[in-house]
Amino acid sequence: MTDSKYFTTTKKGEIFELKAELNSDKKEKKKEAVKKVIASMTVGKDVSALFPDVVNCMQTDNLELKKLVYLYLMNYAKSQPDMAIMAVNTFVKDCEDPNPLIRALAVRTMGCIRVDKITEYLCEPLRKCLKDEDPYVRKTAAVCVAKLHDINAQLVEDQGFLDTLKDLISDSNPMVVANAVAALSEIAESHPSSNLLDLNPQSINKLLTALNECTEWGQIFILDCLANYMPKDDREAQSICERVTPRLSHANSAVVLSAVKVLMKFMEMLSKDLDYYGTLLKKLAPPLVTLLSAEPELQYVALRNINLIVQKRPEILKHEMKVFFVKYNDPIYVKLEKLDIMIRLASQANIAQVLAELKEYATEVDVDFVRKAVRAIGRCAIKVEQSAERCVSTLLDLIQTKVNYVVQEAIVVIKDIFRKYESVIATLCENLDSLDEPEARAAMIWIVGEYAERIDNADELLESFLEGFHDESTQVQLQLLTAIVKLFLKKPTETQELVQQVLSLATQDSDNPDLRDRGYIYWRLLSTDPVAAKEVVLAEKPLISEETDLIEPTLLDELICYIGTLASVYHKPPSAFVEGSRGVMHKSLPPRTGSSESAESPDTAPSGVQAAEQPAVIPTQGDLLGDLLNLDLGPPVSGPPMATSAVQMGAVDLLGGGLDSLMGGGGSSFTPAPSTAMPPNLGAPLGSGLGDLFDLTGGVGTLSGSYVAPKTVWLPAMKAKGLEISGTFSRQVGSIAMDLVLTNKALQVMSDFAIQFNRNSFGLAPAAPLQVHAPLAPNQSVEISLPLNTVGSVMKMDPLNNLQVAVKNNIDVFYFSTLYPLHILFVEDGKMERQMFLATWKDIPNENEVQFQIKDCSLSADAVSNKLQGSNIFTIAKRNVEGQDMLYQSLKLTNGIWVLAELRIQPSNPSFTLSLKCRAPEVSQYVFQAYETILKN
Repeated sequence: MTDSKYFTTTKKGEIFELKAELNSDKKEKKKEAVKKVIASMTVGKDVSALFPDVVNCMQTDNLELKKLVYLYLMNYAKSQPDMAIMAVNTFVKDCEDPNPLIRALAVRTMGCIRVDKITEYLCEPLRKCLKDEDPYVRKTAAVCVAKLHDINAQLVEDQGFLDTLKDLISDSNPMVVANAVAALSEIAESHPSSNLLDLNPQSINKLLTALNECTEWGQIFILDCLANYMPKDDREAQSICERVTPRLSHANSAVVLSAVKVLMKFMEMLSKDLDYYGTLLKKLAPPLVTLLSAEPELQYVALRNINLIVQKRPEILKHEMKVFFVKYNDPIYVKLEKLDIMIRLASQANIAQVLAELKEYATEVDVDFVRKAVRAIGRCAIKVEQSAERCVSTLLDLIQTKVNYVVQEAIVVIKDIFRKYESVIATLCENLDSLDEPEARAAMIWIVGEYAERIDNADELLESFLEGFHDESTQVQLQLLTAIVKLFLKKPTETQELVQQVLSLATQDSDNPDLRDRGYIYWRLLSTDPVAAKEVVLAEKPLISEETDLIEPTLLDELICYIGTLASVYHKPPSAFVEGSRGVMHKSLPPRTGSSESAESPDTAPSGVQAAEQPAVIPTQGDLLGDLLNLDLGPPVSGPPMATSAVQMGAVDLLGGGLDSLMGGGGSSFTPAPSTAMPPNLGAPLGSGLGDLFDLTGGVGTLSGSYVAPKTVWLPAMKAKGLEISGTFSRQVGSIAMDLVLTNKALQVMSDFAIQFNRNSFGLAPAAPLQVHAPLAPNQSVEISLPLNTVGSVMKMDPLNNLQVAVKNNIDVFYFSTLYPLHILFVEDGKMERQMFLATWKDIPNENEVQFQIKDCSLSADAVSNKLQGSNIFTIAKRNVEGQDMLYQSLKLTNGIWVLAELRIQPSNPSFTLSLKCRAPEVSQYVFQAYETILKN
């Protein structure tokens, strides 16, 4: 009698009776009772009350009874952890049973009982079983380590089980090796950083030896492990491939796919000139073809994997086109996948065969499949260019069938091929009336608009669509608007009324924002700049290439590493669909042999952005773009000012403590004799009478603030999708500011503004976020004063005062560069002591002195002095030598550089002579520009 009788009982008071039977002296009765308990448990009855009675039955030599009790234990241990501890002694005893089956059963069950209290008792028995003389026990114990690691990873590491597992990889029994590999792989997956499977040529050799002798699932574990190994050279890769190739003829499709994965990965390292490479390609085709004779579900998995393989190495299956021809009884999901692979394998050699087959499919009854087949003809035309004529004539034959959905699909397809073949317009226009699907109507309208100059009655055709404009779908309305604008630009005289009609329909009568916006854009373009409209609307169309539906190369390489897993069916990396804390390792193929992949220099600018007007508009992609995209819009973190001597600029220390070396302790001890300390071009001795000649109050700048240039446009709206930025720089009472005007010349609201500077010569950086308090509406401007500091990163720029800026808003990130006037960096304590001035002038080498002419300036010496002091250029002394006024001046930059100046003014001559001396002579040119700017404005 079968065991089904245990499921048919419906007696009341059952638990009580079962309890009595479980405690019976008769072995047979006991076994019957346990079977009844398991049956009740299986159908969902709660029999946990019998826990102590069932556990008592563990003390038996009967293997069948023991298995049943263990099954019960696994189920209820979680809900009765305190009771489960009662069973521990029996487990420990069973782990030393003479029968290896019982030892293995005990360790397997202990691994399945996920109760923390029990795990510590499990360690000793597990350690013994891992070193058991029977391989069956060892292989069970190996899997138990992985289960235990899942419950308590720390315990497994502390007890040294991982090292024991690694030793099992060298075990003499192939099944033990396979289970050890499986357990280590499982543990490594949850700890991607740990290098558990530390594979080397010796351990790989052991795995390959075990591969031939273990079960099919063991082979899969070992092959998956091999796929994660990186051979040291192509010879090792070839020898692994040679030993894995026999697995391709295995009956289990999972083994075949795992072997294909290893071979596909290691082929990357083989040179294509090798004879072996060609042999391997030939060997890969038959097993893949064999997979297609399995049941439909397996076929589908195989086809999804083949799809990846064909994209990576089409040469493997290029002669196997016929296996992918669709059978009449294939399920639709298999048909569509075969269709995709057929197109990927299409080439000039087999295109006739493929087209004949696709034309046949277009007469099938399954509408979905027919549509896909017609699309496939279009894809063939794009892929195999030489066959395009043939594809177009096939499509025209299909249009002649007048089957509604075939005609519509054919028109959609022809629209794309059209960019190459334009002779079939007439045939298409005949079928205008039969189009009722939005996509087909939109495609037809596109064709009429695009080739309006070749269609005599294009305006009539488009007008016929316009009659029911509001009943059309959005797709058709948008296409119709664009087509009529194209027609107007090609035949302006005849279609004026038509274009006005469609523009008013799109803008005034429509409530679809997309349609309205496009209508307004065209209206504005046509009314302000018809030439620009022509460039925008009638731009060259790019040729459509077959690449559009290929998987992106780096993703494809990653998916090849996941052949035979879910990732290869979804065509997505595991990170896209695996949730939870388990780390998903990112895999990639080994580098190709002989390919010198030159790493792209990190300093290259982002492609597609041009720096036309100003030099070096684009900051390095790394530092600016990356920072901008994750801009923290919180308040700025103000740090201490940078140590001046730490930051080097080019070869010259622009920040060098120029005067510190001279000043010694306090500077007062250094008082050179007047006669010797005289600079060569100071004529008469300056001595102690210097102060009497010209004395100014202490070195604090006046509150009037330095000269502020008028605002100029830094970022035109044309280059920033409608955002115009103009601005200037100012310095007031020791604070530098960037005064901006943001103007919205776009049609949409702008918000979420942020700003960032690239590294620059003087460390200029925003001292606060860019505060635009309300969203900026179209045609609105806002004035902002952005405080700046000089504690940002420093990098010498060319020109020295170049500042590269990135501004971000809700639309995009925009870049521009501007030149700031150096006088915003002249600090308020830039007035040097007279004696120090003399000593420093003498100390700076003569070759550092630069002379400039300031022309067309008709100010008196006093006016010059006052004007310059407003911008923190301080006059230390003034003398009159032979009718010339001589001003001796000093200024100090924010980074501690001092600049000394001598300004000669002749009352009758509007040209002044400026001599500058500085330890960093590259600054002089920009200081001169500042002088000129301040004096002339």
